[in-house]
Amino acid sequence: MSVETIRLRACEPEDLELLYRWENDPAYWCGDELRTPYSRYVLKQFILRAGQSVYESRQMRFMAVREADGLTVGVVDLYDFDPHNSRAGVGILIDQPCQGRGLATASLLAVRRYAFDHLRLHQLYAHIAVTNGASLRVFEKAGFTRTALLRDWMKRGDAFVDVAVMQVLERK
Repeated sequence: MSVETIRLRACEPEDLELLYRWENDPAYWCGDELRTPYSRYVLKQFILRAGQSVYESRQMRFMAVREADGLTVGVVDLYDFDPHNSRAGVGILIDQPCQGRGLATASLLAVRRYAFDHLRLHQLYAHIAVTNGASLRVFEKAGFTRTALLRDWMKRGDAFVDVAVMQVLERK
């Protein structure tokens, strides 16, 4: 099996319908603590603000594009950007038909290179429910390690689940 490569790019107005579908599909809501549907108007405003500096907005969204055919397969977010402490959180979504092909790992490796080489960050982190084994494995394949466990951190239905803190540090 060949390794797929990913190119990251900025959000474009043409991405509106794709983002609208992903943001409003409950199947993709597992990582967020509280979700409500997004309107096209709100997403359009988000895309327009995407040109702001990460130093202003404290976040950055990338569209993950498969190099082989130019298909946009998902999004990778840097959030809670903290330039003083040189870190940011990472979130990822890969469209369901494209999952299981190494595209999430390739996307995380691409955003990791960007964060360390261009933003000069010292670390990236993610909070992942321990019940989300697929996501934990993807982050581990991208070089993240489990560094902490947050007990009963996220509510799922009537129960609480533990969340693993995953981190990767820039090693020079």
